Amino acid sequence: MKNLSKNMTLAAALTLAVTALSGSAMAQDTVAAPAPAVAEAVPDNVVSYNVALTSDYRYRGISQSRLNPAISGGADYTHNPTGLYVGTWLSSIKWIKDGGGDTNLEWDIYAGKRGEISKDFTYDVGSLYYFYPSNGLSTNANTFELYGQLGYGPAYIKYSHSTTNLFGVPDSKNSGYLDVGANIDMYEGYLLNLHVGRQKVEHNDALSYTDYKLGVTKDFGMATVALAYVKANITSLAPNGKNLAKSGLVLTVSKTF
Repeated sequence: MKNLSKNMTLAAALTLAVTALSGSAMAQDTVAAPAPAVAEAVPDNVVSYNVALTSDYRYRGISQSRLNPAISGGADYTHNPTGLYVGTWLSSIKWIKDGGGDTNLEWDIYAGKRGEISKDFTYDVGSLYYFYPSNGLSTNANTFELYGQLGYGPAYIKYSHSTTNLFGVPDSKNSGYLDVGANIDMYEGYLLNLHVGRQKVEHNDALSYTDYKLGVTKDFGMATVALAYVKANITSLAPNGKNLAKSGLVLTVSKTF
């Protein structure tokens, strides 16, 4: 693309991630034969925290950290009887300053409701606010999206819709992102991560693009390690000339507790 400022605002059209939790316990009669396994009661209220270090913060296929490492962390609260949840997540970034703004921080705040429609058929609906404190771009980078997701087994389809301009792109309200993927259990806890996404930027067809991911994730107990090949079919240039959407491997080490 010829317009550098548009490329930099597009760098924000960039990754995101999903957590599951389960447990079980054995109950045994001291006199009779062992009783059947009994599922451990799920707490009504669950609070969790997460931290991660990644070799390149990619969001929707485009680097937010100028192809450099980034650190992130967050917290989540879930009310299990209703499926309601709320959370926050922060990450270091570089694209705002590269685009002439003045912050190195992305702060996400989200809330929603998830649950099961029937066996293996799930839903997740909610909203997410991407906040870039004092970003100073000519078109405010702060973005609000509504999202809905349906899942069946390991597969899912998700749609996100912006009710504001999208990540600093002028006249881009009502942009949409379609995300289709699967996280398939292969063996011994290794998950195969498949994803394809399509970002439509309203009134900015030249900035619309498709991104892809092929990866594997493994929880080793002390930490979860993910390695993924990612790319997007658009050119998004940083001031140093690096293509922020180029094909590349991304290594992420994270911990949820």
